[in-house]
Amino acid sequence: MTETTPQTSAPNDSRLSLSTRAARNLATTTKTPPQMQEITSRHLLRVLPWIEAVGGVYRVNRRLTYQVADGRVTFVSTGAEVRVISAELCELPALRGFGDADVLASLADLFTQREYEAGQVIAAAGAPMEEVVLLAHGKVDKIGEGAYGNETLLGVLADGEYVGEQMLVHPEARWEWTVRTVTPCTVLALTRDAFERLLALSESLREHVSAYREDPDGPVGCCTTPISSSASTPGRARPPPTTSTNC
Repeated sequence: MTETTPQTSAPNDSRLSLSTRAARNLATTTKTPPQMQEITSRHLLRVLPWIEAVGGVYRVNRRLTYQVADGRVTFVSTGAEVRVISAELCELPALRGFGDADVLASLADLFTQREYEAGQVIAAAGAPMEEVVLLAHGKVDKIGEGAYGNETLLGVLADGEYVGEQMLVHPEARWEWTVRTVTPCTVLALTRDAFERLLALSESLREHVSAYREDPDGPVGCCTTPISSSASTPGRARPPPTTSTNC
């Protein structure tokens, strides 16, 4: 005579979803009690970055990290608004080594944001170079003239790259190639007039640009103090330093 014994299994073996308690824990935010200067310990008053908040939702202590001397310009976005980090303007050849943070901040404020659809021309070959263009988002082609008069692709630029930087040093500069968008693009542009107005107001900027014009390959300093960098070793490339700021 044989006897069949029913198999038993753990009660949770067939569960394929979160438990009620776990789901409630994920869906419920943790709310901390409000801190006020009148009732907060003195040591916290010295440590915390206090902001007078009348009401609403606030986000503080956002950390902004970017690399210097990497050949690309870094931007920050707030919604649809894009701004260039002022210290990152030192990536432009004519501004490498320029250390006046106030002038760089004023220069960053002079850039205006523009939007382009795919297939639009940002700059045409042969036209006067009247602005510096920083590519915040998107991809563009550099198009020149081929051996038989046809268009030829000279290169592709993407996020963080720039064109027209010769305008900062040579007022008579002209575009040697056409810049045409491949995808929808967001760019920041600095016009010649805006740059020359700032140049007239800043003696340090005039001296720096003049020195670069006379000797483009001359020694330059660093416009930003790096937080960390690796020591150079013969035969090994040195990585760019990293800079971190709070905003």
